[in-house]
Amino acid sequence: MISKVWKKLIRPIMFGVDAERAHEIGIEALKAGAAGFSGGRKERFAFGPIERFGLEFENPLGLAAGFDKNCVVVEPLAKLGFGFVEVGTVTYEPQPGNPKPRLFRLTEDEALINRLGFNNDGAAVVAERLRRLDRTCVVGVNIGKNKDVPVEEATENYVKCFEMVQPWADYVAVNVSSPNTPGLRLLQNAENLDELLGTLQARNRESGPKPLLLKIAPDLTEGEIEAITDIAINYGLDGIIATNTTIIRDGLRSHGISEIGAGGLSGRPLRELSTRVIRNIYRHSGGKLPIIGVGGIFNADDAFEKIAAGASLLQAYTGFVYGGPGFANRINRGLESILSERGFERLDDAVGTASR
Repeated sequence: MISKVWKKLIRPIMFGVDAERAHEIGIEALKAGAAGFSGGRKERFAFGPIERFGLEFENPLGLAAGFDKNCVVVEPLAKLGFGFVEVGTVTYEPQPGNPKPRLFRLTEDEALINRLGFNNDGAAVVAERLRRLDRTCVVGVNIGKNKDVPVEEATENYVKCFEMVQPWADYVAVNVSSPNTPGLRLLQNAENLDELLGTLQARNRESGPKPLLLKIAPDLTEGEIEAITDIAINYGLDGIIATNTTIIRDGLRSHGISEIGAGGLSGRPLRELSTRVIRNIYRHSGGKLPIIGVGGIFNADDAFEKIAAGASLLQAYTGFVYGGPGFANRINRGLESILSERGFERLDDAVGTASR
């Protein structure tokens, strides 16, 4: 019922206004209790125990960073059926992000382009919200670099942010892959990444370790993916999030793309790119490094594709924007059916079956 109402009534209204304004309306609606009004309820699924990096997940589908940047609607999102929520990206100092307009729909492609630029309330404010949170699901925190901090000073900036949020996060994700912060993707280079992850992991272990993950771009060569995987394993990271948005624009059908300008592309066009990265990480690590697969998940088949490629958890964002409040339960319900139909008793039994 809710899916029909969303498609026929609510989505046309929301898609009739500016994309960022629609997002703000959605956040305010969730604050006001729209998760309950929309029939939001966390369904139970028979995936078997899902334990990743010492944390227990009720289901494998999380909400990717970027939706709840400031940790203000975690609990309503959990009510909509997400097994975990990743807040952020959070930076040490608060910042307004890039000039508007900076979020665009590509409806013919079921995609978004954003150049938000890590707009957020800052680590101190988000940390206090995390501390007060009455959580009913796993909550990760995605951290990034302030825009005005040069790459050579990035490690110190990340550490300051990390120290603020780490005590209150279930896990921390290090974002070095957004295309919307100048120089950020340079941190994926081996020398820069080695320094950053080595320093963060050392600080993590000193302060009572929490799971530490790395979020990478889809626009990497196989050699770059393998080098990053080796560094992650070397420093004992708990997983890789694959992937962030892409700067590639090939094959898009929507009109007016050239007028939009720079930004990261998410949604259906990202599906194959992110799945390729998942497969490469899984094979290179021998399946030993947990992967959160994100990019282009719109239905249960998309979700299973990423599981089979090697992802042991999933995240979505753009699929949720297009799919509405019933999205998470619909994906989990469909994924449960696919696993049963293919003879998998547990989710874990399906992980990496297409990459071996």
